[in-house]
Amino acid sequence: MFPHALSMASVLPSIHSPELPFYPSKSIAFHPPKSCLPLRCSVSVAPQPTHLHPNNTNNKTSPAEVSRTIMELSSVGSFSTATQDTWPLGVGVRFAVDSQGTPIVCLSASYQHFASQKSSSLNVQLEQCGMRTTQCTIQGSLHRPDDQTALKKLESLWEKRFGEKADNNFINILEVERVLQMDNFMEDGVWVTSSDYRLANADPLRDFAEYLVREINTNNMEDVLRFCNIYVDSDVQVSEAKMVWVDRLGFDIHIYSPQNDVFEVRIPFPREVADEKGAKSSFNGMSQLAWEVERNYSGLEFEKVKQLKKIASKV
Repeated sequence: MFPHALSMASVLPSIHSPELPFYPSKSIAFHPPKSCLPLRCSVSVAPQPTHLHPNNTNNKTSPAEVSRTIMELSSVGSFSTATQDTWPLGVGVRFAVDSQGTPIVCLSASYQHFASQKSSSLNVQLEQCGMRTTQCTIQGSLHRPDDQTALKKLESLWEKRFGEKADNNFINILEVERVLQMDNFMEDGVWVTSSDYRLANADPLRDFAEYLVREINTNNMEDVLRFCNIYVDSDVQVSEAKMVWVDRLGFDIHIYSPQNDVFEVRIPFPREVADEKGAKSSFNGMSQLAWEVERNYSGLEFEKVKQLKKIASKV
């Protein structure tokens, strides 16, 4: 359950009266994450938009934005290209990104000959709270900048990311031509154009999303279950539910049935949030309203989410 310091009217429509008991809550302390997120990869098909609030016209971030978020949160990937004997070869590399998401790789002397193979790809994977692995694969042309000013800028970006200087003899950039974004394993990917990728912004909640989700799953499981019962219209019996990820438009939940089936559902925020404060306020408001609806203190003044995606059978 969540603290409720803000007025509910600023979050979701709700009916209050002095006689109604207030939703009991316990506070969650939010702190910035102390370590980098684990790196993995993932694929996902976007569900059709369903709205909890008429002002929320799009409840899922675009594949371009997801890809930019993955690249901002990650620093290791699998770099692949065709060698001179035509055999494809992939090696693990560290990378940084510039302001447009262009990957900067520092190849060791052993693999510097990769720079002569222009067509290359970089697969980057991000594990989301141990429940879903999202990924993007960037295809493009590998080359070294000739301009010394440009090289100095790349060196600065590398040092900012890793806290160490890069040997500019080994710095290369991967000019993005297109991107394949996948939300989880064994799901269809979505192709993103280079222009859409460059123009997109990484999600503003990315730096604390994992910490927030873990706190909610650890301390507020009752709220997550209540979200599934109140905000989701489904015949699936919920035996367990866990939040997977949160972004500026909403959050994803995995629902586990007694038959060991696993479903994924997307629940949008009432309105877009821009920072940690906005995310906590929306969670608090949605928790309060769900509690009131559950006890018949408030009516259903929103459209329930109706689409669930079956993703697996629980092992």
